[in-house]
Amino acid sequence: METFVALLLFLFPLAYSPGPGNIFFAANGARYGVRATLPANFGYHVATIIVAVVIGSGFAAIMDQFPRLFDVIRVLGAAYVLYLAVTFLRAPSGDHDSDGNPVGFVSGAALLILNPKAYLIMTLMYSQFLSASAGWVHVLWIAAIFTLNNFVAFLIWTALGEQIAVLFQNVKTARILNIGFGLTLAGVAGWMVLG
Repeated sequence: METFVALLLFLFPLAYSPGPGNIFFAANGARYGVRATLPANFGYHVATIIVAVVIGSGFAAIMDQFPRLFDVIRVLGAAYVLYLAVTFLRAPSGDHDSDGNPVGFVSGAALLILNPKAYLIMTLMYSQFLSASAGWVHVLWIAAIFTLNNFVAFLIWTALGEQIAVLFQNVKTARILNIGFGLTLAGVAGWMVLG
């Protein structure tokens, strides 16, 4: 129980602070609503638990041996987030029905796979909470706690985005919201490349 509480205290600021995933889900919550964003959230978190188990099982050692691999993931992730930013900048309004289709399961999974912040957090998490003698059960337990905590954080960010959209219901103010989220995502893409 003590380790569980320590893990949650470690993860809380990391999961709830602005980052590529949180901004992505807030923006999509504003644009499409919480319900329409659920498939992307599930995609992100299915990928999360898979990647967390892989990292807990030794992927961090591979990343240490091949640091260029991390650079490739970082650049691809930034390019993907920039692509998402452009879709917001080009969107004409915040009307849930006229803005195209919400992102789905695959896009959510891609966002995690191309999110270098997630790899860093997972590696750091395991370095603090996984002993050298720990087995698969411990790896799975940490991965499950990490995934569930992130899932809740993203639901909160998505709901906040949906509530913000209520303030921007007419076409003119909805356009301002889309531009704001687009520029924020573009800033996150820049941070991913430079950070």
